[in-house]
Amino acid sequence: MKQFLNLFDFKQKVNYKTEILSGLTVALALVPEAVAFALIAGLSPLTGLYAAFVMGLVASILGGRPGMISGATGAVAVVIFSLAIEYGPEYIFATVILAGILQLIAGFLRLGKFMRLVPHPVIFGFVNGLAIIIFTSQIAQFKGGDGHWLHGIDLLAFSGLAFLAMVIIWGLPKLTKAVPASLVAILTVFVLVIVFNIDTKTVGDITSIQGGFPPFHIPKVPLSMETLTLIFPYAAIVAGVGLIESLLTLNILDEITGTRGRGNKECVAQGTANILSGVFSGMGGCAMLGQSLINVSSGARARLSGIMAAVMLLVFIMFGAPLIEKLPMAALTGVMIMVAAGTFEWASLKMFNKMPKSDIIVMVLVTLVTVILHNLALAVVVGVIISALVFAWDNAKRIRARKSIDENGWKHYEIYGPLFFGSITAFNEKFDANNDPEHVVIDFKESRVVDMSAIEALNKITERYAKVGKKVHLRHLSDDCRTLLGNAKAVIEVNFFEDPTYKVVID
Repeated sequence: MKQFLNLFDFKQKVNYKTEILSGLTVALALVPEAVAFALIAGLSPLTGLYAAFVMGLVASILGGRPGMISGATGAVAVVIFSLAIEYGPEYIFATVILAGILQLIAGFLRLGKFMRLVPHPVIFGFVNGLAIIIFTSQIAQFKGGDGHWLHGIDLLAFSGLAFLAMVIIWGLPKLTKAVPASLVAILTVFVLVIVFNIDTKTVGDITSIQGGFPPFHIPKVPLSMETLTLIFPYAAIVAGVGLIESLLTLNILDEITGTRGRGNKECVAQGTANILSGVFSGMGGCAMLGQSLINVSSGARARLSGIMAAVMLLVFIMFGAPLIEKLPMAALTGVMIMVAAGTFEWASLKMFNKMPKSDIIVMVLVTLVTVILHNLALAVVVGVIISALVFAWDNAKRIRARKSIDENGWKHYEIYGPLFFGSITAFNEKFDANNDPEHVVIDFKESRVVDMSAIEALNKITERYAKVGKKVHLRHLSDDCRTLLGNAKAVIEVNFFEDPTYKVVID
C-alpha cells in the first residue's frame, strides 16, 4: 500500500485538517464557476459540474503539481462554444476526448519542457489579464435575475455582504491561519443571510445543481473522416489552451510555494482527465489559476486538497444541492474578487520604469489580448513570438568584427556575437573583398554559426573573395557549427575550414 501511495507522491507530509478545509473551500468556489463556464459554452450546468469533478479528481491524483486545481474553464468554453451551438454536446464530448489524446501525446513526447521558452513579461501579462478577467466576470453578479442592475436595498445588501467576505479574507490571516479565510468568509455570510433572513441572490437563483453520478457515455458521433475533420481543429486548440494554461499555472504555483512541479507529468494528467471527462459527460477543462490560488493561499500543499475538492463537489451534486443552492452569491463574489486581487502581479506596475520598453510592450499586449479575446493560449503565443522577434533584433545588432593583420600579411576578422538570419546583413557589411589581402581569416572563437541563413552568408562571402582570386579561412568553429556546415554541403558549396592544431607542452 505504501508503494502504491508513493507512486502518486503521497509520501510527503500532509496537514490533513488544512487539506480538507482547503478542499471544501475550493469545492464551494467551483460550483458557480463550473456552472457559468458551461452556460458560456452553450451546455447544461451539469456538463460543467461533471467536468469539474472528473478533471479535479484525476489531475489531483496524477498531476505534476500537488495543490493545483483543475476543472471546467472559461478558456475551453470559449473555444467549444460555436461547435456546441451548431452540433450539440455529443460532438463536444468527442472533441474533449480527442483533445485529451493530443495532450497525452504531448506528455509522452516531453513537450512540457518548452514552457521554459515563455519569458517573464509574458507570464506577468498572462497573470494580470487573468486577474482582470476574474474581476470583471464578477461584475455580472451585481445584476438581478431579470438581467437588470441591482439597485436600492438589493444593491446595498449584496455589496455589503461581498465587502464583508473580502474584509474577512483580508483580515483573518493576520489573526490566525488555523482555518482557511475564504471558508470562514463564505460560512459567515451564509449564517448572516439565514439568521437575518436577508433577501439576496443565491446559487439556486442561477440554476439547479441537482444531479447524479456522472453517467458513462460514449459520444454518439459518426466514426468517419468527416467527423475527425470537423472536430480536430477544435480539439487541437482545446489541447493547446489547456496545456498552456495548466503549465503556466504550474510555474506560478512553483514560484509561490518554492517547490518544483513536473510539467510532462501534468500534460499526461490533463490528457487522461480530459479523456475521462469526455466519456463521463463533461465539457473538459484544464488547471484553474484562481481556484489553485485559493487552495494554496489556504495552506494546501498536497494532493489531498484537490481530491477533497472534487469529492465534495460530487457530494454537493448528488446530496447537498438544496443546501448549496442557498449559498449567497455575494460571498462567492467576494472570494473571487480577492482572488483577482491576489492574482494580479502588482509588482509589475512598480517595474514599469525599470523594465526594458520591449518587455513592457509585451506584458501590456499579452494582458490586452487576454482580456479582450479571452484567449489565454493566443495571448501567450503572441507574447512569445514578439519576445522572440525582439530578442532576434537585439542580437542582430550585437555582431561585431575586430580586424587585424598578422606577420604573414593575412587579415583576421574576429567575429563577436551569433551569426544568424537577423545578423547576416551587418555581417556582410564588415568585409572588403576588393581591398583585403590574398588570405582572409574569419575567426568564430567568440561567435557561432546558428542557422541556414548563416551558412548561406558564409558561402556568399567566400564566393566574393574567390571571384577576386582570394581565399577565406574559417577558424574556431564549434562542433555543432561544423556539423551544420557539413550537412549543408549537399545544397550549398561551403569552403573548407581550418583550425590550428594545439599541442600540450610537457616537461
